[in-house]
Amino acid sequence: MNGIKIIGTGSAVPDHVVTNDDLAQIVDTSDAWISERTGIRTRHFIQEDETASDLAILSAKRALAASGVAPEQIGAVVVATITGDTTSPSTANRVAKALGVQPNTPSFDISAACSGFVYALKVAQGMIADETDRPYAVVVGVEALSRDLDFTDRTTCILFGDGAGAAVVKSEPGAPFDAVLGAESDPAIGVPGDINKTEFITMDGRKVFRFAVRIIPKVIKDYLAKTGESLDDYDQVIFHQANSRIIEHAVKKLKMPPSKAYQNLDRFGNTSGASIPLALDEMVKKNIIQPGSRILCVGFGAGLTWGAAGITYAG
Repeated sequence: MNGIKIIGTGSAVPDHVVTNDDLAQIVDTSDAWISERTGIRTRHFIQEDETASDLAILSAKRALAASGVAPEQIGAVVVATITGDTTSPSTANRVAKALGVQPNTPSFDISAACSGFVYALKVAQGMIADETDRPYAVVVGVEALSRDLDFTDRTTCILFGDGAGAAVVKSEPGAPFDAVLGAESDPAIGVPGDINKTEFITMDGRKVFRFAVRIIPKVIKDYLAKTGESLDDYDQVIFHQANSRIIEHAVKKLKMPPSKAYQNLDRFGNTSGASIPLALDEMVKKNIIQPGSRILCVGFGAGLTWGAAGITYAG
C-alpha cells in the first residue's frame, strides 16, 4: 500500500479565551491549582453563534490553501470528532461541501476521541491508496467540548477547550508511513450521548492518568518495534495535549530530549481529537517542523483508545 505524507496544514480556534481566573469565578478552583496539576492556563470556547463545523471548515480551508491542491483533486475527507454538530450530515460532509470537492468523494466522521487524528491518518491512507487522479485527502480533528462541560465540576471543566486542526495528505509510493492503533472498552471518560444518557463529560482522573503513563511508552515501543526505527529517526513527537505532567512523564520514561515534545496545552487546554493537528500546524508556522521533518503522532484517551503514526511533513 502507498504511504502518505503531509503537504499542508491549517488550524482554527474560537476568538473567545477563558482563563483559569475566569473559571475561578464560577467554580472552586484557582489559577495555581489548575496550572500546577495540568499545565493549562487558558483555553478557547465557542460562543452561541459558532459551531464545531465552523472550526473544521476553516482549518480545512487553511490546510488546502497551504497545500496548493485544488478541491477537485481531493479523494477523501475524514474528520475525527466526538462533538460533531449533527450525526447526519456528518462534519466531514459539511467540510467537503464547503471545500467544493467533487460529489463522488467519500466523506465521513470517525469517533476515536483523543486518538482520533491518528486513527484518521491511517483511514485516509487506505481511502486514497488506489487513487491516481485524486491522490489527496483532507484529514481534520475538531472538537467543541465546551458544550458538554459541567461547570460545577472542577475536575473536568478546567481541562477542555475547543479547536480544530487539519492536514492535507498525499498518497505516494514509497512515502514512509505506518501506524499502530489500539482500543479497549472502558468508561473512564464518558461523553454525552452514551447508553447511560450522560449529560456532561465525566472522567476518572486518576485512572486516566495511570492509563496514559502506561500506554504512551508501550504504543511508541510497539510502533518502533514494528518499523525497526528508533526515536532518533524522528525530529518531533507530537503527543496528544492532555496534561503536561503526562507528557513530561513520557519524555522521562522514553529518555527523549524534551525539545522533541512540543506543548501548547497551556494556551488551548485538552482539545481531544484536535490537539495533535493543532500543535502540528503551530509547529509548522513556527518552523519547528520543516519540509522533510519526520513526525511521530501519539494519541491516547477516551474509549479507551491509543495510537502512534509516523509521517513526513513535505510542505
